[in-house]
Amino acid sequence: MRNDSEKLQYATSATNRGASPDISRMHAPQAHKVTLGGLLGKALAANHTGRLSHFISDETSPAIAIFNPEQVSHNQEGDWYGEHAGKWLYAAAKAARRTGDEKLAASVRRVADYLIGLQDDDGYLGTYAPERRFMRKQPPGPRTWDGAPGKRTWDVWNHSCLVLGLLEVHKYFPDPGYLAAARRIGDLCWRTLTTGGINITELGLHHGMSATVLLDAAVDLHVATGERKYLDLATLILQQAEQRPELGLLRQALAGTDAAEISTGKAYQLCWNLVGLAKLYKATGHAQYLEAVQNLWNSIRQHHLTLGSGPWGGVGLRSREVFNHHSVFSPHGYVETCSILSWIQLNRELLAITGEARYAEEIESAAYNDLLGAQAPNGEDWCYYSFPNGKRVYTTYWRCCKSSGAMALEELPAIAYRVHAENILAINLYGPGEAMLPTSSAGMVGLEQSTRYPFEGSIKIVVKPDNPARFSILLRIPSWANGARIEVNGANWKGAAAPGSYAVLERDWRHGDVIDLQLPMSPTAHRKASRSVQESRDPYGESINQEVMRYDYIAITRGPLVYATGLIDGFKMQDTFRLAEGDVAGLLEVITPPPGYGGPAIRLNLDYRPPLVFHPYYETGGREDGTWRLTWLQVVPEASSA
Repeated sequence: MRNDSEKLQYATSATNRGASPDISRMHAPQAHKVTLGGLLGKALAANHTGRLSHFISDETSPAIAIFNPEQVSHNQEGDWYGEHAGKWLYAAAKAARRTGDEKLAASVRRVADYLIGLQDDDGYLGTYAPERRFMRKQPPGPRTWDGAPGKRTWDVWNHSCLVLGLLEVHKYFPDPGYLAAARRIGDLCWRTLTTGGINITELGLHHGMSATVLLDAAVDLHVATGERKYLDLATLILQQAEQRPELGLLRQALAGTDAAEISTGKAYQLCWNLVGLAKLYKATGHAQYLEAVQNLWNSIRQHHLTLGSGPWGGVGLRSREVFNHHSVFSPHGYVETCSILSWIQLNRELLAITGEARYAEEIESAAYNDLLGAQAPNGEDWCYYSFPNGKRVYTTYWRCCKSSGAMALEELPAIAYRVHAENILAINLYGPGEAMLPTSSAGMVGLEQSTRYPFEGSIKIVVKPDNPARFSILLRIPSWANGARIEVNGANWKGAAAPGSYAVLERDWRHGDVIDLQLPMSPTAHRKASRSVQESRDPYGESINQEVMRYDYIAITRGPLVYATGLIDGFKMQDTFRLAEGDVAGLLEVITPPPGYGGPAIRLNLDYRPPLVFHPYYETGGREDGTWRLTWLQVVPEASSA
């Protein structure tokens, strides 16, 4: 019998055995057998009754009406608005199945039926006039900073969204017409890139990276149909991406290139490409693909995330949606909600491949902070951009991030729990709710969480197997949870509960057994510095790096939640604070929140001015449009703070 750590490693890391992973044995439960309550449940409910129920309902909805042949015939704009159809189908199909909403399900089928009824004989299902379609080579023209062709195009991007949407509809509401329509798009792309004399990198912005996202859809087509052609399409896309010097996704990732230096460093597109590459690894077992994905994951994780796990950029000369140089920090950077979606999906894939707790922790952090921080309580409005320090602004009707945010939320139920092998069940996300998961030894196993998490660290889990049996339950221990404790039926569990890993509870389980997990949640202060360094060499060739500017900042977290305050003294967007010597955590006091706030507040007590009160980032300002959130406070540098 293997010990707990050996069993977990064996069950969740096929790469350690030198073989391609058996993805049939590592899967998420069906979303309709998972119910999330608490904060995530409220966000999902608002998403369902808001954006997904109202944005699109039938063929007259504006986001679908743009596919009308009369409008398509003269569309010369090169726009990306056609993405909304596929994104809505993807998210709405999940929501309809999860909730049993027959009206939403009918809308999903009606819209899908309408769209496939418009598909051309050659497979085209887009919004561009014939002379602007991706199958026709466009005249050369000057390229912009983001490597766009002479006339910008999002045609392949839009079709990638449609393939994913149609496949998701077919998964939950099987109909051969949906699968056939997705296949026809794949076939058209294959012909265009093989016999059409067109390279995929000529078909999108960011040196083609907006078109190479087709990699994701191509692998999904292969998985859905079993046809080798679509796997060959995915491989061809990767090969053509490698031929573009500015892109070279696989080559640069394997060489350790920072995420900001690949193509333009566009966060959303790069992460989406990595989702496709991770799926290609699952389909082929080629170790280089996984190595490349993990290299760039490490780059993004170390240098390009906010404290709330949102991919960020937009400082200095960089575009607002592009990763900054790895040395840059600013509290005023941008997080595009679309990039949160692709970051969550990337971590979803790596979690499925490796079973490592760090990927689930990134998903949870992003969900409870930057994702919920971008959503309005009505489930309809979303921020296009969010800022650690900045104003909450809900964006306009057509913006991409409203559809991406809706998709990201609908990913969460299937991620919250996972089945590793036949008798190993993992809890990845904490919060009120329940799931029914299959095992070979006990039949279906119910797991019911009762907790105020993420506000409190006490989590009660009731285990409800169909039959008494031996199996393992994996509890994720967050990296911040030093001193986590586990009890089973009131008795201390003596196994390991190391932060940043899974505790493996293997035993004979019976209906009604209770797990009590205690995750300490002390407020924690984090420090960052915004620095400018003058680099030069002396006459002897020795490097001389002189720091010419530095601003120091602190921020506060408690458990998985990032905290923020409003405008300082009611009107200041920035101030400099003097902190007493010693541990900043000693100045932080957890207090009861005022009415209208869900989570405990934190008071920063200073001896020379009134205290500052912080709330969870997602709800700072009451989630109202136009309110300010300040996550990072500028402080006197430590060496000068006395």
